[in-house]
Amino acid sequence: MASKNGSLRTRIVVERKKVRLAGKELWALTYNGQYMPPTLRIKPGDHLRLAMVNKIDKMTNLHVHGLHVSPSGHSDNIFVMIEPGETFHYSYQFPRNLAPGTYWYHPHPHTLSAPQTAGGMSGIIIVDGLRRYLPKALRNITERVVALKDFQWVDDQIKTADLSIGAPTTRVVNGQLNPAIHIRPGETQLWRIANIGANIFYKVALPGHRFRVIARDGNPVTKTYSVDTIVIPAAARYDVLVEGGPPGTTALKTLPYNTGTAGNQFPEATLATVVSRGKAMTPAQPPSAFAPARDLAKAKIAARRTITYTENAAGTQFYINGKQFDPNRIDFTGRLNTVQEWTVRNNSDETHTFHVHTNDFQLMSTNGRPQTFYGYQDTVDVPPRGNIVVRTSFEDYTGKTVLHCHILNHEDKGMMSVLEIVDGPAAPGTRKDPAAPGTRKD
Repeated sequence: MASKNGSLRTRIVVERKKVRLAGKELWALTYNGQYMPPTLRIKPGDHLRLAMVNKIDKMTNLHVHGLHVSPSGHSDNIFVMIEPGETFHYSYQFPRNLAPGTYWYHPHPHTLSAPQTAGGMSGIIIVDGLRRYLPKALRNITERVVALKDFQWVDDQIKTADLSIGAPTTRVVNGQLNPAIHIRPGETQLWRIANIGANIFYKVALPGHRFRVIARDGNPVTKTYSVDTIVIPAAARYDVLVEGGPPGTTALKTLPYNTGTAGNQFPEATLATVVSRGKAMTPAQPPSAFAPARDLAKAKIAARRTITYTENAAGTQFYINGKQFDPNRIDFTGRLNTVQEWTVRNNSDETHTFHVHTNDFQLMSTNGRPQTFYGYQDTVDVPPRGNIVVRTSFEDYTGKTVLHCHILNHEDKGMMSVLEIVDGPAAPGTRKDPAAPGTRKD
C-alpha cells in the first residue's frame, strides 16, 4: 500500500483467521486476514491515516517501529489500548527529514506483545528515498523484501501462549517456506532483510557472497561496508546490496547462534534458495561513501544515565534498574534539543537487546571497545555480563515513550521503562516550530 500525493489512508483489521502456512492450515493472528500483511510504503513528509479494527478477544494497539514520529495522541502512542470490538484511528505526520529505509509495524500492548507478534501480527514499512544515495547505475536495481518471521504450532494453530524462545520453530521468508529468490549472474539487487518476529535471532549468510550494508534500522549508513554474515536480533533491519553469483543455486541460511549460558542456542536453517540464472550482467561498482549523518562523538552531553538489565534465577521476571515496567511511572527524562549518553549494563548470562522509541541512537562502544560510526540504529545487542554505551539526541517531539529489551518475552515480563521527553531550548542553528504536529505533549 503506497502513499500518493503525500498521503496514505488505510485500514487494518485484526482478526484470528485460518491461513495456509508452510503446507499447513493454521489458525493465526492476522492483519487483514494475512500472515504476511501489506507492506506500507511512504515518503518523508507523508501523512499516514490508519484505522485499526480489533476483532480479536484481547486488547491490542500498533507501534510503527523505528519511525521518528510523535509518541503522543493518535500517533505512535503505545499507551493506547484498543479493546475488543473497538476501532482506533491513528494519524501519523512524518517529518520531511525522515530517514529512508526499512521499518516495520507490530502490536505493543504490555504483557501481550510477544504472543500477538508471534501469532502473526507484524508487517513491513518502507520509507522511500534510499536509492538517491546510490550511483546512477544502481538506482533502478531490483528490490526485494526479505521479511523474517517464525512460528511455533500445536495442533492446528500457531502457538501464542507459554512461548519458549529456544523451542523448535519454523522460519519463513515473506510467509513462505524456503522460497526462491531469483537473480542474474553479476546482477546487483537491493535486499531489505528484516527480523519482524517476537524473540529469536538470525545469523544470516549467503555462502560465497558478501552483503554490502547500505542502511541499518531505517538509517542510511555514512559509508558502506561488506560482511559475510549479519546477526539480526528481533526487530533489527539491514538494507544490503547483493551480487548474483555464477549460474546455480545457493541456500540463504541462518547459521548456529548462541545467546549465552542462560540464553538459547539457535540451530542452522535454510531460509530461502537463491537462484542465479539468465544472461550475465556486468557487476556494478558498489558505493563507498554514502549518506551524511551527524556524529555525536563530540556533542555536548546534557546528562548521563545508567540502564541495568537483570533477571531472576528462573528467567521468568526481568528488570531495568531493579524495577519492572509501570506505565504510570516516569523512569527517565530527556530534554528536547539535547544529547544524552546512556550506559546499558547487562548483569545476566544471556544476550539482551536494547531498543528505544521515537529517537534512534549512536552506538559508541561495546564492552569498552569504541565502535566505528556508520550512522544511527534503534536496536542493538547487549552481551552477557557486558555493556554498551550509546548517545541519543532528542529531536522534534515531546511526550511519553519507552525503552526496552526487544526480545518480546522479556519486555512482556517487565524489561521496559518509561522515558518522557520534555520541552527544552532550541538547539543552536535550528528553528523550533511550536505549531508542528506532535511537538506538544497531549
